[in-house]
Amino acid sequence: MKVGVVSIVGRPNAGKSTLLNSIIKEKVAITSNKPQTTRNNIQGIYNDEDSQIIFVDTPGIHKPKNKLGKYLNRESYSSLEGVDLVLFMIDSSAPFGKGDEFVLDKIKEENINTFLILNKVDKIKKDELFNMILEYKDKYDFKEVIPISALKEKNIDELLKTIKEYLDEGERIYPEDYYTDKSIKFLVSELIREKVLRKTREEVPHAVTVVIENFEEKKESILINACIIVERDGIKKILVGHNGEMIKEIGIDARKDIEELVGKNVYLDLFVKTVNNWRDRDKYLVEYGFDENNFE
Repeated sequence: MKVGVVSIVGRPNAGKSTLLNSIIKEKVAITSNKPQTTRNNIQGIYNDEDSQIIFVDTPGIHKPKNKLGKYLNRESYSSLEGVDLVLFMIDSSAPFGKGDEFVLDKIKEENINTFLILNKVDKIKKDELFNMILEYKDKYDFKEVIPISALKEKNIDELLKTIKEYLDEGERIYPEDYYTDKSIKFLVSELIREKVLRKTREEVPHAVTVVIENFEEKKESILINACIIVERDGIKKILVGHNGEMIKEIGIDARKDIEELVGKNVYLDLFVKTVNNWRDRDKYLVEYGFDENNFE
């Protein structure tokens, strides 16, 4: 049996979380059109008859401008340690820019077997893809160059087949029915945060944290009380919306995904809390919002 750990890295919005979800066939990582949506290294576990592959989805590597950015990069850099293979994903519909070069430089420092994954190939022409492959092959000694469309699940089977060729024989690390190492509470909090980011778009910054205050599981249902934490009253007003319409929409959309995740009826109560008296916003988020111990 082929067993190994594979890290998915790239600049923000390259499609890493979408790829992970496409491979695992479950909603493991949240997605939105905002950069740095992923905050933690999230493991998705792929199982079939002859393999178990642990995929690590990472926050987009970028040049940090604040403590939050530094934290996200530390998460990404740690995913390069002790892995068997790296998937360096780029958005093929956008030029290879300084952000991609920045990520590639970090990969070169680690000297790990690396695949170049050209994502979103459904958005470009075949001759453009051919020229792109020729150009990018010279940037590094990539073991493989594989074009895919994570969103449309194009060429995913070929990617998995090729990955297995580079992995060693071994025993399963996780039980065969596991598809992630994250707790249910963590996944629930992330699903709620995804709806916040998607519904509010550019109105609400990434300084949003969701904490599960109560998770009461019954035989046929689950009662969840979740707190959405923001740093300004203005953001709270946006999230609540006129007559509570926005928070209601967020709750409806989140509840649908949570019910699909847990397989039970879900009663979801959302409320928004403003933290007005913190002196160091990033420190608060790292210590409170990003620590998974808060979701256990």
